[in-house]
Amino acid sequence: MSRAMQWQGCLPWGSWARLPRCLAGSRGTRGVSVCAAAVPGAAGRCFLRKILHTSSISLPRGCVRSLQGDSQDSSAQPGSSRRGQSPLRNVASSGAIKKHQKSLSAWFSHQPNEERQFGPSFSLDAVHVDPVIRESSLEEILKPSPDLTIQNQLQQPRRKVISLHKLFDVDACGRQVKNVVLYGTVGTGKSTLIKKMVVDWCHGRLPRFELVIPFSCEDLSHSHAHVSLRRLITKKYQHLRDVVPVLEASNLRVLFILNGLERLNLDFRLAGTELCCDPNEPVPPSAIVVNLLRKYLLPEASIIVTTRPSAVRRIPGKYVGRYAEICGFSDTNLQKLYFQMRLSQPGCSGEESQVRASAEQENLVEMLSRNLERHNQITAACFLPSYCWLVCTTLHFLYFTRTVPPSQTLTGIYTSFLRLNFSGEVLDSTDPTHISMMKYVAKTVGKLAYEGVMSRKTCFSEEDLRQCFEVEMKTESELNLLEVFRSDVFRFFLSPCVQPGKEHTFVFTIPAMQEYLAALYVVLGEKKTLAQRVGKELSEVIGKVSEDVAVVVNIVSKVLPLRFLPVLFNLLKIFPRYFSRVSGKDRDTIAHTMAEELFKEEDYYNDDVLDQINSSILGVEGPMRHPDEAPDDEVFELFPIFMGGILSRRNRAILEQLGCSIKNLAAFEIAQAMKKTVIRKGRRGLPPSELMDYLFFLHEFQNERFTAEAVRSLRAVNLSSVKMTPLKCSVLASVMSTTCHEVEELNLTSCNLDSGSLRTLFPVLLRCKALHLQLNSLGADACKEIRDLLLHDKCVVSSLRLANNPVGEQGARYLAEALAGNRSLTQLSLLHTALGDPGAEAIAQHLAQNHHLQELNLGYNSLTDTAALRVVEVAKRHETLDKVHLYFNDISEDGKRALDSLRMDRDGVRALVFLTAGTDVSDYWSHILNVVQRNLPFWDRERVRQHLALLLQDLESSRSQTANPWRKAKFLRVESEVKKMLGKLQDGSL
Repeated sequence: MSRAMQWQGCLPWGSWARLPRCLAGSRGTRGVSVCAAAVPGAAGRCFLRKILHTSSISLPRGCVRSLQGDSQDSSAQPGSSRRGQSPLRNVASSGAIKKHQKSLSAWFSHQPNEERQFGPSFSLDAVHVDPVIRESSLEEILKPSPDLTIQNQLQQPRRKVISLHKLFDVDACGRQVKNVVLYGTVGTGKSTLIKKMVVDWCHGRLPRFELVIPFSCEDLSHSHAHVSLRRLITKKYQHLRDVVPVLEASNLRVLFILNGLERLNLDFRLAGTELCCDPNEPVPPSAIVVNLLRKYLLPEASIIVTTRPSAVRRIPGKYVGRYAEICGFSDTNLQKLYFQMRLSQPGCSGEESQVRASAEQENLVEMLSRNLERHNQITAACFLPSYCWLVCTTLHFLYFTRTVPPSQTLTGIYTSFLRLNFSGEVLDSTDPTHISMMKYVAKTVGKLAYEGVMSRKTCFSEEDLRQCFEVEMKTESELNLLEVFRSDVFRFFLSPCVQPGKEHTFVFTIPAMQEYLAALYVVLGEKKTLAQRVGKELSEVIGKVSEDVAVVVNIVSKVLPLRFLPVLFNLLKIFPRYFSRVSGKDRDTIAHTMAEELFKEEDYYNDDVLDQINSSILGVEGPMRHPDEAPDDEVFELFPIFMGGILSRRNRAILEQLGCSIKNLAAFEIAQAMKKTVIRKGRRGLPPSELMDYLFFLHEFQNERFTAEAVRSLRAVNLSSVKMTPLKCSVLASVMSTTCHEVEELNLTSCNLDSGSLRTLFPVLLRCKALHLQLNSLGADACKEIRDLLLHDKCVVSSLRLANNPVGEQGARYLAEALAGNRSLTQLSLLHTALGDPGAEAIAQHLAQNHHLQELNLGYNSLTDTAALRVVEVAKRHETLDKVHLYFNDISEDGKRALDSLRMDRDGVRALVFLTAGTDVSDYWSHILNVVQRNLPFWDRERVRQHLALLLQDLESSRSQTANPWRKAKFLRVESEVKKMLGKLQDGSL
C-alpha cells in the first residue's frame, strides 16, 4: 500500500486542520520537566529556585541537585546496577574510552558558526533547557488527530512525561527497553537533545552506559561501499580500535545513537536486507542499522533513534521498545527559563558597562515575559526551541549590536536560522526527485506567503492552504511529498491563530517569516504566469530533443529532396534562445516589485521596520486592543528588504546549500534593473521612518557599488524622531561610509542619541555641513565627543544645533575648547542647554580665539546681566560674530538698556533679547516667537508664561513711549500675537 493511500486511510483528504499532533500536552504547568545543567552564576540558580517555588514545575532530582552543586545524576535507575565481573571490566575505565569521551565532548560541545556569529554562544555543558518529552505509541502516531487549534491542544489528554535519562527504563509491562525511537517535527530540538545526551555521558552524568557511539544517518546515507560494523566504528572513532574487537564478548553497556533516521532508506524484509550477526562482515551501512535494530547484531546494545514523524513507520513496531515524542517548550515557564538563561549570558551586551548591560538585559527579559504571559502568537511560536533561538538572536541584533559587519544582517539571521534547521535536507529520501526541503517550502509555503503579502493578510483559511498546496497535484510522488511536508514541516511555518474568532485559521509562526518566504518565492523566480510556465517547459523539451532531431533531419534531407526541413528546424531551434531572452524580463519584474514595495506611500508614516520587529517580539506597552475594535492594516515593509538581503552574496551561498540556487547573473541583472527606479525614488523627500527603512534596505542588500550610487544622491538626511538605537546608528554609519561626499544636512533631532551613538556616527558627522542634534539628552560626555569632532582637521560642520540638551557647565567647557580650535563652524545654537553663568563665561573666554563663528544662540539659559554683557563684550571684538541670541534669560531692566544701546554699525554685533529695539519693534520678533512656539512642548510652561508676560509689559511700555502711529500699529500687532500665545498657553491648547 502506498504511503499516500495509508495517509488517506487515517486522515480525511483536504482537511488542513487535522494534522499529526505536535503539541501533545497542555500548556499548563503540571507534569512539565525542566532540566538545566549547571545554570551559570548565583543569579541563574536563584532564578531556577524561584521557578521551583512559584510554579508547579516538577524537576528531576538530578536537576535539583545541580542547584545544590552536585552535577552527578545518581538517582537509582533500573538496569544501571553493575552486572557480574567480565574479563574486560577494566575497559570501562580504560584510556581508550576516556580518550573517546574527551574527543566526543570537544566535538559535540562545538557550536555552529551561527551560534558564535549572532551573539554569545549557548554552551551545552553549562546551560541547557530540555524540551518536554512525552511517551507515545505507534497506535497513537497513526490514529487521526483532532483539529489543530489552540483549544484542542489545551484539551488533549496528557501523556506521560519522561526525562531523557529515563528513556531506557523498563516499560509498563516491566520489560527492559533496548530500542527507543525519539521523534519530533522540524525545530523541536532533536539534534540538540542528542548532543546534550552525549555531552552528559562524557561528563559522567549518564552512568547507565559505559560506552556511547553516535552515528549520523546523513553520513551513513552517503556511504555506498560495504563495510563491517567494526570498520565503521574505528573509521569514525579511532580511539576505540582496542575496544571494538572485544565489544561483543564483553558485557560492556553500549549505547548506539542514530541521529536523523529519515535520511536512510531501510528495508526490514529478509529479501531486502539479509541477516547479519558478525560485526566483522562487510555489508551496506543500512544493513548494519537494520540488524542492530533487529537485535541480530550486538543484541545487548541499546539504541536510540531520532527521526521526523514521517519516518517513524520505517521501523516495524516489534523492534521498538519505546516511542517518545519531543514536544518542544509546550509550557511558557520553559520558554521564560530559556530566555532568562540566554539573554543573561555574560558578554551578551558587548563592551558596555556591566551595570547598564545588566539592567538592559533584565528589562528585556521582563518585557518578553509579560508578552508571553499574554498568550500572544509569540507564545505559540516559542513552543519550538528553534524559534526561541531566533527570538534571542533577533533581540541581540536589535539591542546589543555596536558594529555591523557584512555577516550581521537581519536577512542573514533568518537565512542562517533556516540552514540550522534544514541544512540541505531532502524532503523525502525515498522520493526519486530528491527535492530539498527548503526548495519545496519556497515553492509552496512561499506562494502562500506571497499571496498573503499582496492581499495584505496574515490569516489563512483551509481553502487558502488547499489552493496553494493541492491544486497543482498531478502524480503519486507529489502526493507523497505533501504527506511528508504536512507531518514534518507544516507546523514549523504555520500555526493556529490565537486571536479570538480566528481559531480555525492559520498564521505564520513568526510574522516576519511570511515576508522572508514571500521574498524568497519572488527572487527564486517561482512567481510565473501560466504562459511563462508553459513556455519554459516547451523550451526545455525542444532544447533536449533538438540535437537528436538535427541528426535525423540531416540524414533524411540527403535521401529525400526536402530542402525546407532543415530551414524549419533551424527556425524551431530559435525558440529556446528567444525564450531565454524573454524570460530575462523576469528580472525586470522582480526589480519592479522590489522598488514598488519599498516605496509604498501608504506605509510612509508607520514605525520603521526595526521598531516593528521589536514590537512583535516584546509587545506594545499600554492597554490591549478590544476584541471588537477594528485592527490596523497589515504592513509588510520587511518584504522588499528581505528581497534585497536574499540577493546578497553571502545569503545566496547559504541558500545554495539549502537547494535554492540564485545565480550571480540573475542577482546582477536584478540590481541593474532596479537601480534607476530605486535611486530616483530615494531622492524624493522621504519621511524619517521611511528613510530609515531605505537605509536599512541598502545595508541588507550588501552591494557596495549600488549603495554608493544611492547614498551619493542623498544630499540631506532627515531622521528626526527616529529612535536611533546602536544598531540603527551602525547601519547609518555603514551605509554612509560607502562614499566620501559631503552631506548638506543631517537631522537627528529627538533621536535618543548618547555619547556612544556620536562615537559610532563620528565618520558621518565629519562630512555634514548642517548638524541638528536637538532634544537628545546629550550631556557632558557627549559634548566631549562633539569637541573631538569639531577639532578634527576634516570636519566640515558649519551649523550645529544643540538646543534642549542638558549640556551644563562641564559640557560648555568642552564646547568652548572646540570653538577655540574649530575653523568651519559659523552657527552654534545652545538654546535651553542649562549653561548658567559659568557655562556662558567659559564660552566667552574661548570665543576670542575663534575666527569664523557668525551666530551664537544662548537663549533660555538662566543668564544674568553679568554673563550676558560679558558675552556681548567679547562678541563686539569678534571678527565675524554679528548676532547673539539672549532672549528668555534672567536679564534686568538695566541689562536690557545696556544691550539695547548696541548698534550694528557701531558695535558690529546685534543682541536679540526682547521683542523691542528701543522705541521700535525688533526685526526679529517673529523669529523669537516662532522659537518659543516650536520648543514649548519641551520647556517649563510656567516659566515661559512668565517670560511672555514680561515681553508683553515691555511691548506696552515701548508703545507708550512712541508717538509714531506706524510704530504703534506694529506694537499692537506684536502684542496681539503674544496675547494669543498666552491665552492658548493658559487653555492648554498650545
